[in-house]
Amino acid sequence: MDNLKGQLLISGPGLVDPNFRRTIVLIGEHNEEGSLGVVLNRPAPVTVREAVPPLADLVPPEDPVYIGGPVQPQAAVVLAEFEDPTKAGLLVIDSIGFLLGDVDPSNLVGVRRARVFAGYAGWGAGQLEGELDESAWILEGALPADVFADDPEALWSAVVRRKGGDAALLATLPFDPSTN
Repeated sequence: MDNLKGQLLISGPGLVDPNFRRTIVLIGEHNEEGSLGVVLNRPAPVTVREAVPPLADLVPPEDPVYIGGPVQPQAAVVLAEFEDPTKAGLLVIDSIGFLLGDVDPSNLVGVRRARVFAGYAGWGAGQLEGELDESAWILEGALPADVFADDPEALWSAVVRRKGGDAALLATLPFDPSTN
């Protein structure tokens, strides 16, 4: 399978795992050892300033922490847009990438904007490919605007509509089809 780095995973209608239902996951790394990414559309009810004060200067004062995924939910993961993309620890798309290791906000000159995530999503070797074969996920190329969407809770519907074709019909599906 091609490298999925920089791709979005759109959760399909059959994916009912509460960690991933109606999510958009940005894949940050994909290789023979596995894959990792962050859920882009799950803001938490807590701000970065409240949850991770040392990282508060990276984001606007009331920006929430995002639920990045079920793996290591106590760990802070930072995704940022850089003036100089070589400053990213792991570049994903264009000038957007992850900061790796301990983040010292005072050394982050040139970060245009950032989001802080609690945890990440991860798959072992071949696991994501298997889920794609089972149609649990739909692939779509990521755009920088997806990463920093103004309305993250509407991101799933927006990306599904952008995908077009049969996938676009999913955007009209209620969260709980039994209430239809």
